[in-house]
Amino acid sequence: MRDSQDPDLSDTLLEWYDANAREMPWRVGPADRAAGILPDPYRVWLSEVMLQQTTVAAVRDYFMRFTTRWPDVFALAAARDEDVMGAWAGLGYYARARNLLKCARVVAQDHGGQFPGSYDALLKLPGIGPYTAAAISAIAFDLPETVLDGNVERVMARLHDIHDPLPGSKPQLKARAEQLTPGLRPGDYAQAVMDLGATICTPKSPACGLCPVRASCRARAAGSQADLPAKSPPKRKPTRYGHAYIGQRRDGALVLERRPAKGLLGGMLGWPGSDWSDSPSEIPPYPAHWRLLPGEVRHTFTHFHLILQVWVAELADDTVPDGTEAVDRHSFRPQTLPTVMRKVHALWRGQ
Repeated sequence: MRDSQDPDLSDTLLEWYDANAREMPWRVGPADRAAGILPDPYRVWLSEVMLQQTTVAAVRDYFMRFTTRWPDVFALAAARDEDVMGAWAGLGYYARARNLLKCARVVAQDHGGQFPGSYDALLKLPGIGPYTAAAISAIAFDLPETVLDGNVERVMARLHDIHDPLPGSKPQLKARAEQLTPGLRPGDYAQAVMDLGATICTPKSPACGLCPVRASCRARAAGSQADLPAKSPPKRKPTRYGHAYIGQRRDGALVLERRPAKGLLGGMLGWPGSDWSDSPSEIPPYPAHWRLLPGEVRHTFTHFHLILQVWVAELADDTVPDGTEAVDRHSFRPQTLPTVMRKVHALWRGQ
């Protein structure tokens, strides 16, 4: 159902998008789409998973490397876990990478390499939640699903001058977005609203004078646009502490461990270490003459800050402690480690 506030609002946004759509490596632009070129659901899915909790600028190079190395879902499904996790390193939220592989393998094995073309079927795939299912449905299959990301929330809050704070206002904002979603070109419309939020209706200093729907914006009329969307005060992140241990054999090999498949940094290689807590264990993971490095590693995860002390030791050539892997110095690539483990390595190399 269209919004009675302005029945032509979505048409206005589509006209603006036709002239101002951002170019992205995963996007089929409005002109190409009008010419009959259809989006590749694999590329839409991959981009949407990568874009969660990060920005287009941060994702662009990762997306290009992934699609060059694994150009379709069959190629990704056949990839080694460690190769995909290594290629993902730096994007964070590593559960997404694990679910990426699970999803690719389900699509390849159970769906003949074709992503299902309905919201409900997409929602059954590993790692695909309501937002991602809606985005793929709309952008890849042009279905009238409501896509609600941070940009869309901001646009809706300002258009309707909604002051209820996030995240509690999400259902209200989604209902408003649903009212504006057109039956024709819903995929282009979803991308139009996201582009509007990313380029015009920005979090700070929105360019209201350039906005195609400024005449319908209730927050602009009230002068409250800079204050929206309202957000509940963030909870203070606790700080946890830990120890990381870098063992280097005399032959140059480095001793690492693979973290459990489930949990933070699941399935990724990293330095053996203690628990991360208020009072972490100071017992090294295996016997050696450990030396504490000056300085510390600081890293912030979604729910807590982490401070690590880093210890180093020289080991015999044949040392491979239980539960660890000896990685040859010629094949070791620090860039394949998760960011916090790369920081540990950088502290050591910069000592």
